[in-house]
Amino acid sequence: MMPPYDMAAGDGEPPKEGDAVKSGSPRNPEVPVANDDAVVEALRSVYDPEIPVNIYDLGLIYDMQIAPSGDVDIKMTLTAPACPVAGSMPKEVADRVANVEGVGEVTVTMTWDPPWTQANMSEVAKVALDMF
Repeated sequence: MMPPYDMAAGDGEPPKEGDAVKSGSPRNPEVPVANDDAVVEALRSVYDPEIPVNIYDLGLIYDMQIAPSGDVDIKMTLTAPACPVAGSMPKEVADRVANVEGVGEVTVTMTWDPPWTQANMSEVAKVALDMF
């Protein structure tokens, strides 16, 4: 039997519904809370290594909420549960968003429902992958 999945280490079984990883620290109250655009820009800086498109335009981010405290909750999926970066990508997402000025603690929670499909991709992603 394999040990429980550790998303921060990227070992064990693939992440399960609801598995979460955290990054960051409480926001400095002297810094204004980041806006959606700044967080989306950070999300667009993370790429699936097998697909030359960022995770935001691939449609892997299902929900993003910024609290008045600056804490950010992200619900994301992957293209498949057995994705080679299943262990490292959620942590990379949390770390990138936590580095945005005005962001406090970041929680990235995995979901597999609904399963990701190519229909989730933005027009930008479809053009980049020549899917028209």
